[in-house]
Amino acid sequence: MSTDSGDVSTAPEPHDAEPHGQGLYAKLNWLRAGVLGANDGIVSTAGLVVGVAAATTDRGSILTAGIAGLAAGAVSMALGEYVSVSTQRDTERALLAKEQAELAETPEQELAELTGLYEAKGLSPATARTVAEELTAHDAFAAHAEVELGINPDELTNPWQAAASSAVSFTLGALLPLIAVLLTPPTARIPVTVVAVLVALALTGSVSARLGGSDRGRAVARVVLGGALAMAVTYGIGQLVGGVAL
Repeated sequence: MSTDSGDVSTAPEPHDAEPHGQGLYAKLNWLRAGVLGANDGIVSTAGLVVGVAAATTDRGSILTAGIAGLAAGAVSMALGEYVSVSTQRDTERALLAKEQAELAETPEQELAELTGLYEAKGLSPATARTVAEELTAHDAFAAHAEVELGINPDELTNPWQAAASSAVSFTLGALLPLIAVLLTPPTARIPVTVVAVLVALALTGSVSARLGGSDRGRAVARVVLGGALAMAVTYGIGQLVGGVAL
């Protein structure tokens, strides 16, 4: 059946299942930070318990060292993340407050500035002016925050949430080598822990590469070799210190 050539074509609709917007990037950053936090927990705790296990077979000493390392690492990660994100959030708030003041005091200059920013993105002067005017009429503050500052005022990172996420991911990662070394007989304690840790590091490296879109082989090799080196160094130190009479 023929169709009328004068029919107005329907514009393609966006894919509903395809994620868009800054929220996607924020989620990916959180996931990536969680994977890296778990990786830090695995490596640091594995190095610690392997070093202690090389010096002594006493399960109580290994448990004490492992829990102390886990607690110290989780607190350190949480505190570092809180301070870092708080500083970033304070800076973003200061920039947003300055932008609000400029919009209230010099709206015409801000409109011209927004127009110039869109021209720099490749729009013609006329189109850039139209876009700037329409966005200003809709929400001038949001338009300037996004284009001029690269900040979404509604998605500022919460430092408490960042600190909690870092502490939890580090703790989950640290539990793996701690459980492996404690549940294994003394004769197989170190080999089993090393294998478990390297497998876990290969997994976190693979996930990190997938989230970041980088080469999986190189990412896995980096974290596995780094973890193996850390455990080798602490094992050697444990062997040396463990044989010294104090």
